[in-house]
Amino acid sequence: MRIQLQAEERHVLTVMVDNEAGILAKIAGLFTARGYNIDSLTVADITENHSVSRITIVTHGPPAQIDQIRAQLERLVPVHKVTDLTEMGPYVERELALIKVAGQGEHRVEALRLADVFRAKVVDTTTQSFVFELTGAPEKIDSFVALMRELGLVEVGRTGVVGMIRGALSA
Repeated sequence: MRIQLQAEERHVLTVMVDNEAGILAKIAGLFTARGYNIDSLTVADITENHSVSRITIVTHGPPAQIDQIRAQLERLVPVHKVTDLTEMGPYVERELALIKVAGQGEHRVEALRLADVFRAKVVDTTTQSFVFELTGAPEKIDSFVALMRELGLVEVGRTGVVGMIRGALSA
């Protein structure tokens, strides 16, 4: 018997759901019960009357597994629509991070220089530390955090990915 491994792909899914108690637990339970991983998850109320929320899920797996995830999500009762942004075409993807760095002297100067290069904004400062705000693609944030590790990284808080199809179409 020969086992074939399929290449894993990263996918960004948006799920429009009724804004009701327990929906996030249902979705997380669906992933947990089947052994799928959620790399990032964000939820936001998107309607004026607070009736619909948009959940953005970043996951990975072979194509067949991604298809199964989409099919399972579509079967949940409070789900209106599931969109795989990765397959829809060009899309914008952003994440927000707060990064705390402590240091003195040259480390402090270097942290500020790198923050400028990455267009990170200083949102808090003391004589011992900075808190930077950085928005961008997850890879950009990963790179900035890696550089800050060498300069005195203390803490990182990340929002998770939010994505949207480019152009006039709605997901």
